[in-house]
Amino acid sequence: MSDQIKTIGVLTSGGDAPGMNAAIRAVVRIAISKGLKVKGIQRGYSGLLNEEIIDMDAKSVADIIQRGGTILYTARCEEMRTPEGQQKAADICKKHGIEGLVVIGGDGSFQGAQKLAHLGINTIGVPGTIDLDIACTDYTIGFDTAVNTAMEAIDKIRDTSTSHERCSVIEVMGRSAGYIALWCGIANGAEDILLPERWNGDEDSLIAHIKDTKARGKKHHIVINAEGIGHSQELAVKIEKETGMETRATILGHLQRGGSPTCKDRVYASLMGAYAVDLLCQGKSNRVVAYSHGEYVDYEIDEALAMKKDIDEYQFDVSKHLAR
Repeated sequence: MSDQIKTIGVLTSGGDAPGMNAAIRAVVRIAISKGLKVKGIQRGYSGLLNEEIIDMDAKSVADIIQRGGTILYTARCEEMRTPEGQQKAADICKKHGIEGLVVIGGDGSFQGAQKLAHLGINTIGVPGTIDLDIACTDYTIGFDTAVNTAMEAIDKIRDTSTSHERCSVIEVMGRSAGYIALWCGIANGAEDILLPERWNGDEDSLIAHIKDTKARGKKHHIVINAEGIGHSQELAVKIEKETGMETRATILGHLQRGGSPTCKDRVYASLMGAYAVDLLCQGKSNRVVAYSHGEYVDYEIDEALAMKKDIDEYQFDVSKHLAR
């Protein structure tokens, strides 16, 4: 057991992601195995500021690895963006004897963890977001489940789209990152994929492509549209007007956040949660756990937040050729 750390806290922050419960479970049980006490912080930083803090033991995390969402709940917290809120959060951690904190969430959550680290609370971030948009890691908790959920839904929409010889505009999550859209576009055989990172707003070229595939004998057309582009209903109306092809828009929405996590999300989240506890026990702070090139590694939060991530150009190029 570390001489520096005797009690750790764990919270989930920002959007929920399947696999967060697996990470919480790993944090609690690995910490207990090392002789540490664990406190669960409910509702993210908002709950920390309101002192919604509970004691956790091995039984607290029994039968949760298969559950979607997060048993600690989650919320967004504007107060945590202020110096006053950050100092209050650090003071509350010290009041409750929390010397180390595991923060499961995305970039916004890591910014809060970074501030706490500078205020004397050892913090480790664990990447939990379905968007796969954290640059330092090849994997984020929840992406695998979310993209499989979306893929299965799109398969079903394709069936009815084919039956009715329709065009379907299907909107998936991804406000600023198009990874769900790209992966579903390839996996579902979509004719067009609209990504925030690549979309130039040229709806006329999209419509021309739909007309071309129709002229070549295609009876249906699938357009995967990322949330960051949006306007799916308006786009569907325009496509139908310009092509004469019956068009429907479907927004998958928060369907993608729920559901039992896949094996990959359960295993990777468990190992990341365990790694976070190991780092705290080594006296580390202001770090983010990452999975890179087949290994679990860690980065300074400052370095991780400074990294930029873009869509893989080869994957995007292949998706265009496959969509003929």
